[in-house]
Amino acid sequence: MTPTVLALGLSQTLAWGSTYYLPAVLAGDIARDTGVSSATVFAVFSLALLVSGPLGPWAGRHIDRLGGRALLMGTNVVFALGLVLLSQAHSLWGLLLAWGVLGLAMGCGLYDAAFATLVRLHGERARNGITGITLMAGLASTVGWPLSTWMAGHWGWQGACLGWAALHLLLGLPLNASIPRAPALPDSDALPVCAPGAPAQPVLKDPAAIRAAMWRLGLAFAVAWFTVTAMASHLPRLLQDHGLTLAAAVGLGALLGPSQVAGRLLEMGWLRRWHPQVAARLASLGHPLGALALWLGGGALAPLFVALHGLGAGMLTIAKGALPLALFGPHGYGARLGVIMLPSRFAQGAAPWLFGLALDAWSGAAIGLTALLGWVVVACLWTLPRPPH
Repeated sequence: MTPTVLALGLSQTLAWGSTYYLPAVLAGDIARDTGVSSATVFAVFSLALLVSGPLGPWAGRHIDRLGGRALLMGTNVVFALGLVLLSQAHSLWGLLLAWGVLGLAMGCGLYDAAFATLVRLHGERARNGITGITLMAGLASTVGWPLSTWMAGHWGWQGACLGWAALHLLLGLPLNASIPRAPALPDSDALPVCAPGAPAQPVLKDPAAIRAAMWRLGLAFAVAWFTVTAMASHLPRLLQDHGLTLAAAVGLGALLGPSQVAGRLLEMGWLRRWHPQVAARLASLGHPLGALALWLGGGALAPLFVALHGLGAGMLTIAKGALPLALFGPHGYGARLGVIMLPSRFAQGAAPWLFGLALDAWSGAAIGLTALLGWVVVACLWTLPRPPH
């Protein structure tokens, strides 16, 4: 693992742990002290995801031209500012301001920006590095939840936010500063999103075929990330609705992170010899097959469901970075990835609320909704143009 991949992986672990995984631990305390409900805290967090969405294409174009070092360093400062504002929030308006600032940082400082930074430095050789980044950041919840709990226990939730802000300045900023500078390119070299491009051996070169594939990838990843976020928010409740006790559901849910890491290790090992499209196709089957097992076997097959869902989700995280690189090449990669993942940001923001409504209406049968959505992902990824032999 190169120093650049190590730096990006550690900084991504920090970024995810201090934002995406923060409300799960601190929402109750934040709600109590700001006078709002826990549901409102999660709703404000969803708004932050919506704020982050439109920034993806802009951040990608910026990285295509100038590299990602300076931008990622800037997001550490904005992350820290948002966390300081969150620590000082005493009302709904304070929460909205703080999570709005954090949404700006998330839009420019999470996986998409890290992947684009690596591709800008290493071009078509970035696939293994993308896997390495996701392998480390896949442990963000494993590290972030206990650390947030420890800081909140010793310093209160406000102190936990300030602790995360300090880590961004004292750890994240130096890590991103260690990333090599990429030479600036003129606008003409940062190819537009649907240009036929100049990578060495992309699968797609025709602009119409590129547009069609981008639409298909955008739909596939939006649907997939809706399901991933819904499961991250509601998995214990879903398992309880299938007959598990609360303790069993929480214990089984803890296997989700290791299952995702196992999927990434599988991609890094055996599947590395194959085109990324092969891994993406296999990954797309994880959730629908697991959901079918849960539907048919109930709680008895819940471990199989969690394992298959986690394996698929872990591999799809790599696929969202590696598959566009393989299909379209490295030129204009950041802008393309930003456009492809834009619908996913909105799907992530809506998922906790919408799937919560589905659980209220249908109880455990709501798994049928994500199973159907899973087959949409399968259809999109299995009908992409086939890679060379």
